[in-house]
Amino acid sequence: MQPQIDILRMDFKRYLVTAALPYANGPVHIGHLAGCYLPSDIYSRYLRAQKRDVKFVCGSDEHGVPITIRAMKEGITPQEVVDKYHHLMKDSFEQMGISFDIYSRTSHKIHHETAQDFFTNLYIKDLFEERETEQFYDEEKQVFLADRYIIGTCPVCGNPNAYGDQCERCGSSLSPEQLIEPHSALSKSKPVKKKTKHWYFPLNKYEDWLNEWIVKGKKDEWKPNVYGQCKSWLDNGLQPRAMTRDSNWGVPVPLPDAEGKVLYVWFDAPIGYISATKELTPQWSDYWCKEDTKLVHFIGKDNIVFHCIIFPAMLKAHGNFILPENVPANEYLNIEGDKVSTSRNWAVWVHEYLQDFPDMQDVLRYVLCANAPETKDNDFTWNDFKDRNNGELVNNLGNFVNRAFVLMHKLCNGRVPSLHADILDDKDRALLNEIKNEKSLVEADLENYKFRDALFEVMELSRKGNKYMQEKEPWIVAKTITENPENQKRIDNCLHICLQLTANLAILINPFLPFTAKKLCYMMKVVEKMLDWENAGKTDLLKTNYPLRAPELLFRRIEDTEVAAQVEKLRANLKQNTAAMTENTVEPGKSPITDQKSEITIDDFSKMDLRAGTILAAEKVEKADKLLKLEIDLGFEKRTVVSGIALHYKPEEIVGKQVTVVANLAPRKMRGIESKGMILMASDPNGKLIFVSPMENAAPGSEVK
Repeated sequence: MQPQIDILRMDFKRYLVTAALPYANGPVHIGHLAGCYLPSDIYSRYLRAQKRDVKFVCGSDEHGVPITIRAMKEGITPQEVVDKYHHLMKDSFEQMGISFDIYSRTSHKIHHETAQDFFTNLYIKDLFEERETEQFYDEEKQVFLADRYIIGTCPVCGNPNAYGDQCERCGSSLSPEQLIEPHSALSKSKPVKKKTKHWYFPLNKYEDWLNEWIVKGKKDEWKPNVYGQCKSWLDNGLQPRAMTRDSNWGVPVPLPDAEGKVLYVWFDAPIGYISATKELTPQWSDYWCKEDTKLVHFIGKDNIVFHCIIFPAMLKAHGNFILPENVPANEYLNIEGDKVSTSRNWAVWVHEYLQDFPDMQDVLRYVLCANAPETKDNDFTWNDFKDRNNGELVNNLGNFVNRAFVLMHKLCNGRVPSLHADILDDKDRALLNEIKNEKSLVEADLENYKFRDALFEVMELSRKGNKYMQEKEPWIVAKTITENPENQKRIDNCLHICLQLTANLAILINPFLPFTAKKLCYMMKVVEKMLDWENAGKTDLLKTNYPLRAPELLFRRIEDTEVAAQVEKLRANLKQNTAAMTENTVEPGKSPITDQKSEITIDDFSKMDLRAGTILAAEKVEKADKLLKLEIDLGFEKRTVVSGIALHYKPEEIVGKQVTVVANLAPRKMRGIESKGMILMASDPNGKLIFVSPMENAAPGSEVK
């Protein structure tokens, strides 16, 4: 049964594809590629091959707290930070074949003007709510502090370097008020509360419309992970959100009484898609204001709320712009079993990959797509990278193409042999039909953003070609030509079909592996126009008697030593960065030394009720990568405790484990679950959390003294 493709897609006259604007505060890592930039590039390349009118836009997000924090750490200005990382990211994208039509910057004048015009449009309509609130203020530096500029001890895991919005060790979402002994990241002084005025966008007034548009209208169109996260937000109710910040870095608020205030980065960043399109083409309004344009946002799952709820509500309020048809967000890509962490340098950086594996962009593109986190978090390992390259690219695709070319040169004088229709057998006809049908299979997956499945279909066609050639054995048949000259026709048919299949593979693989497709065009001596999608499924792409070039290996094998070097590099980076994050040198096997906390008395300590407990059950907390919900036996009762240890332990590993529990900690709700207590954990030099447990079994509820 042939897949059904929504014919309504043909109603769109043009396509606007956006990829999330990356923060210009660091290089691009492979998690970025897998989550957003590779799928958006595959989709855009496919649309171009279809000869559809498409614009693919992106750019550096150069405002916001992460930029200023990076500047502070490096002792340079925010402008120097964004200049440095904009060019590094742009070069990485270009070298990886990410085919943006424009890669812009939110620091450009056209963006500032566009964002300010957008804000003014809403302001004139009297949509903003002006509010005076108390926010944390650094009296020494005389600046208001964003949550990320406030550092203190995490109340959940004890991390002394937790931010005011999140603890990066245990993943808990925090507010500055929850931090223990908070201080300013700028001056180390204790912040105070001070009044300030901001402009709030009334998201709550768009709640009914968003429910109608998303909950009712997108249930069968958007990916379950996207739809589910949006519905959860809407079910919990929306609140007005401040769209301005106190800062000297960003887009100035275009009001006379707003000196020292800038637009909230999540207000101005998505408007960057509009300003980039303006910069790209004078016809920008065709792509943003006409209903026959299809707008698709490619993002990671951490950006779903902003692109599916906040930005659409802004567009609706403005009134002149179209809304996204789809937001096919991917989940996270972990590395070697651990979440990517730029602060711990646990990442595979794209610019370093390009240096370590020159001319192997398509190998990384292939592995990231084949293992894409489309429906759940997936894991990248260097061993899997090697195995997929050696087993799927070298032994399957590369081997098939190489054998077809080698045998054509050896048995058919280096020219495309004829197809002798009179002696076609069932195997010949079956493979020809596979070639003709493959286009619709791949197309259906690409239209529905199932890039992993689409790539599998292409590779499956290559496998079928290998199987066909192995069954036909033209190298064996060649030995019988002297006795039976008619067998040359059988060889001709086999290699003719294999070469036509190779031409189809070039077309079908082009959105995924553009460098490989280009190399195939060179070997076949055809212009790249042959890669137009309309040619897929044709079995006469290479004309009879046409001379082809000698084969070149499409891929090389990757050795175990190369993989081992990359794993060691990861570990060395982690070790070095973990050591740099602590003020004291940490000896191997010892815990990082942090500043001693303020002195307490025995009376203070006696207020803590520490008990031995046994974990009876453990499960992941929905939509919270770092949290586990634990049921703990304390002897006198069973308790529910939510703990940020999911990145360090699987639920099934810790059932039956004895732990130490702070039993009299005030209850706190986390992700809607009331957590009654805290388990004590230590941290090793690599940041891994370790249970603080009795050396010998203790009865549940035993007091720890």
